[in-house]
Amino acid sequence: MPGCNTQGLVHSLESFGSVDGPGVRFVVFLQGCNLRCRYCHNPETWACGCGQPWTAGDLFQHVWRYRNYWGKKGGITVSGGEPLLQMDFVTELFRLARAKKVHTAIDTAGEPFRPDDPAYLAAFDALMEVTSLVILDLKEIDPEKHRRLTGKSNENILAMARHIAGLGVPLWIRHVLVPGLTDDEEGLRQTGAFIASLPTVQRVEVLPYHTLGLFKWQKLGIPYSLTDAQPPTDEQVRRAEELLMVDRYPG
Repeated sequence: MPGCNTQGLVHSLESFGSVDGPGVRFVVFLQGCNLRCRYCHNPETWACGCGQPWTAGDLFQHVWRYRNYWGKKGGITVSGGEPLLQMDFVTELFRLARAKKVHTAIDTAGEPFRPDDPAYLAAFDALMEVTSLVILDLKEIDPEKHRRLTGKSNENILAMARHIAGLGVPLWIRHVLVPGLTDDEEGLRQTGAFIASLPTVQRVEVLPYHTLGLFKWQKLGIPYSLTDAQPPTDEQVRRAEELLMVDRYPG
């Protein structure tokens, strides 16, 4: 069972996040990720087993100091890396937050989800009980394209989205738009149809590809395969939003 002494490995903390959920957020970036997204802007968070150790209790006491910034809409977001790799830690942090009536959000790509593992599902459902919002990055709808993009297939990720919606937990969906890679119209239509099948989706966002994290790849000595990729034009973003039916989700 998780407890206040449950320990997690933290990559970094941001005390005033404005794009990681509703309102002003305190954002906890956890260390470790199984995906190797070709456009990742935080490759330094990939490695597991490193990072700054925190207990859930100590981290919540640190975060709680910033509550005056949050107002009525803000709260705490746990991102990564991939927060679901440290599920017990996030669950206990969120239990402490919800006891103080703090809005809690998890920003995930969903890859660790194991739909056929009853013990895992029980732990996952315990996390969802104390989660106010799940922000899910849907990178590709086609399993093989997803594998080429991230190194992993996506069947379990899509299963996770359906499971979360079945639990009644609100969802925000994000899609990173990379011209020539994640912008094909049929794929976007299929993604839009999948999103429309999830009854708890409140918001859909198209995030334009950028190269702000390229220097991190270079610093880490990791080959970057998208050297010729360009950010999408406003028209490409608008078309993607149309295909994903963004206007249906004003949340």
